[in-house]
Amino acid sequence: MDASTLIESFADFAKQKNIDRPTMIRILEDVFRNMIRKKYVQDDNFDIIVNADKGDLEIWRFREIVDDESEDIWDHDKISLTEAQKIEPDFEVGEEVAEEIHLEDFGRRAVTTARQALMQKVKDLEKDILYQKYKDIVGEIISGEVYQVLSREVLLTDAEGNEISIPRGEQIPKDRYRKGETVRSIVHRVDMVNGSPKIILSRTSPVFLERLFEQEVPEVYDGLITIKKVVREPGERAKVAVESYDDRIDPVGACVGMKGSRIHAIVRELQNENIDVINYTENLELYIQRALSPAKIVSIKIDKENGRVAVFLKPDQVSLAIGKGGLNIKLASRLVGMEIDVFRETDGTAAEEDVDLDEFGDEVESWVIDELKRIGLDTAKSVLSLNKEELVRRTDLEEETIEQVLNVLKKEFEQQQQ
Repeated sequence: MDASTLIESFADFAKQKNIDRPTMIRILEDVFRNMIRKKYVQDDNFDIIVNADKGDLEIWRFREIVDDESEDIWDHDKISLTEAQKIEPDFEVGEEVAEEIHLEDFGRRAVTTARQALMQKVKDLEKDILYQKYKDIVGEIISGEVYQVLSREVLLTDAEGNEISIPRGEQIPKDRYRKGETVRSIVHRVDMVNGSPKIILSRTSPVFLERLFEQEVPEVYDGLITIKKVVREPGERAKVAVESYDDRIDPVGACVGMKGSRIHAIVRELQNENIDVINYTENLELYIQRALSPAKIVSIKIDKENGRVAVFLKPDQVSLAIGKGGLNIKLASRLVGMEIDVFRETDGTAAEEDVDLDEFGDEVESWVIDELKRIGLDTAKSVLSLNKEELVRRTDLEEETIEQVLNVLKKEFEQQQQ
């Protein structure tokens, strides 16, 4: 393979990979200098001239002529007078010899190795460009086309044909992917796996919801409304605290839109995730009240030192505050950054349709009842309104103990119905 063929084939390959001309020239020079060092050890007395457009390559070796008896004759940048005169008969000591080295002089194997090195350098550069490109847009929304649905991840391609991935843990549980469809998500992170960048996307990150608000609500995009915090249970429910820097703008109204037009577009994207938009405030008590909406709170006791809040509500408001599967109170706790415990305000009388936990003293040990009361659960229905996982998380009780309690409480209501 001659120089022009090698350079032309490399130039075509580099252009396909969108490598700019200065970078292409630099790669060529690096590879040829590596060839020179392998054969001649030193390369500081060599000049390389590359014209990638025409496929031209010139390699020049420069050496100073010394007397045949000189001690410097073995230096890499010196040449004896006898050797120099074989190149040009009228050369004299002290002059400089410029000798052109042809690619063929390096041997067939060296040229083949150079070609492989050129292709590999472009591939490495391409990986680096891809890595830097996505590293710079972490947290931004992109679109990709689904091309393969696997058990652990969904593989997509971006606009340039690069592979990107949404792992199962970053998918909304209700998501169903079909080959060829376009999916929106945020760039979650970029990992290097075996020397290649792996672009990880996410549809469950709170940042994804924040970016959707920026796309759908111009006031958020323009900075007139700030999203202070987002908490989510992907596909189920989310709470978004917003604040306006302009007193004339209602941040909640602007985010929801006329007849819910703006929020509905986001809800559809998130598989009908229920989104509560609330006004942010520095007033912690008011913030907690808004976070527990739609429940109406009677009173609040805040223990900042232990990071806990005791919230007292009318019996008919307890289930609203806790929410289905404990979701509302769980998200409210995360939004305000404190553990919220709910207590029933009954004016000394128990609700007729409910049963006080103390009445189960013959079937449930007193210390278990005390632990449930500690987190604000003092009736059977308030306990049953939470799922087992939430009870395990919020109490110091074992899973087996909670299962026993739930079974006892369920039997009570079954007997009432009978």
